[in-house]
Amino acid sequence: MKRDQADYPVATLCRILGISTSGYYAWLNRPPSARAQSDARLSERIWALHQRSRSSYGVPRILEDLQEEGERINHKRVARLMRSAGLVGNSRRKGFKTTVRDRDARPAPDRVQRCFTAERPDRLWVADITYVPTLAGFLFLAVVMDVFSRRIVGWAMATHLRTELILDALNMAIYQRRPQDVIHHSDQGT
Repeated sequence: MKRDQADYPVATLCRILGISTSGYYAWLNRPPSARAQSDARLSERIWALHQRSRSSYGVPRILEDLQEEGERINHKRVARLMRSAGLVGNSRRKGFKTTVRDRDARPAPDRVQRCFTAERPDRLWVADITYVPTLAGFLFLAVVMDVFSRRIVGWAMATHLRTELILDALNMAIYQRRPQDVIHHSDQGT
C-alpha cells in the first residue's frame, strides 16, 4: 500500500483490499508483537551460534545450544527461524555416486521401454546398487529383483563398488532361479 499511496487515496486502497482504514493505520503504527520481538531476538542468537560453529550447525545442534542457555523453544520454531534467515547446517556424511556411466561404451538398448511389469516370474529382473553407512565405513549392496513377484532373487554386499559386486548378485539370481528367457534391466552404471 505504501507504494501505491502516492497514486491513490488510502481509503480507496483499503476498500479494494477489504480492510478498514482505521485498521490499516493501527497496524502501521503498532509496535511489533511480543512474538515478533522474541523471534527477532532468537534469530540474532541463532545467527550468532551458527557463525560460531563456522556455519556447520543445523537445527538439532542449534536447538541443543539454545536449550542449554535456558531457552524454552522447540525444533519447529528453530527450523522456521533458520529457514527465514537462510541458515543451513552442513552434513558430514559423504554420499556416493553409485552410477558412473562409461562415456565411450555403447549404451545397452532399453528392452522394457520403462514398462516395469511382467506377466509371469522370471521374465523381467531389475537391478540396483545402494550404500549403507556403518560405523566401520560404507557397505555397498547390489540387488536383483523379479518384477513379477517383487522378490529379491539375488544380492551381494561388499566394501567396494567394483563390477564383481554386481556380477555376484546376478550370479546368485541365476543360480537360484535358472531362468530361460529373462530380461535383466539396470541403469547404465556398473
